[in-house]
Amino acid sequence: MFTFPEDYEQGWTLRNEIIKDGIGLHTGQKCVVLIKPTDLPGFHISFSEEPDEIISIDISQVRNTPLCTTLDLNGKKVSTVEHLLASLIGVGLTHVHLVISGGEIPLLDGSAICWTDEIEKAGMINSITSPKPRPELTSPIFVNKGESVILAMPSKKLQIIGLIDFPYKAIGQQMFSIDLSPNNFVKEIAPARTFGFLDQLEELKEAGLIKGGALENALVCNGDKWVNPPLRFENEPVRHKLLDLIGDLALVGLPRAQIIVYKGSHSLHAEFAASLQKVLT
Repeated sequence: MFTFPEDYEQGWTLRNEIIKDGIGLHTGQKCVVLIKPTDLPGFHISFSEEPDEIISIDISQVRNTPLCTTLDLNGKKVSTVEHLLASLIGVGLTHVHLVISGGEIPLLDGSAICWTDEIEKAGMINSITSPKPRPELTSPIFVNKGESVILAMPSKKLQIIGLIDFPYKAIGQQMFSIDLSPNNFVKEIAPARTFGFLDQLEELKEAGLIKGGALENALVCNGDKWVNPPLRFENEPVRHKLLDLIGDLALVGLPRAQIIVYKGSHSLHAEFAASLQKVLT
């Protein structure tokens, strides 16, 4: 019987390939993702049109994009990578090659659980080569953008504490704390879906976003209630915010640290990840 790794201390790749297709949240276009085992440490991407050009992904490739993380890979952009990357690093994979057809990763059900289910079916094996080193903090790291804050303290284990505060009664103030491990990620974080607000939908559509959004792939909040309940967790929104953070940290590696994030965003995560990258250089 397959079990996920106990921690993030070893190198892991897939036993078998995974192929998954779906619609992108913002473009509304179909994308196909093939996830392959590899001996190369880290996460790598090639495009189906140019299969021989394998690109190692890192924090320097992040480009600011509303509501998602976009990578610029030698001039070709791939959007909404955070849920897939969270799935990979969250379960402990350290050696993976992605072959992508399209410009946006499929949203699937709006969470990471569809990806982790596929990983469980494919299985995982120890990698032949060692994984890239994880960031080790020797002093605190503090990053803020207005009210949004991330504080990381040196720690032997990875603990993440997320806090959010929304004016919508259905969400309000929420907090969630997790000692992150592959099994805890799959049980407590991966099922949490992305969410949006009914009063912002038209504005986002006019901006050319959420063309692939639907009640089947995102929670929609209408002030004091949810348009499409039930929630998978009472505090599903803050858990999804931690899912996004974990996905953005995949570009540098999960640090050994205690992390507190208040009102996180992809741009804040990118600044924090860049600070962690300096620890490695």
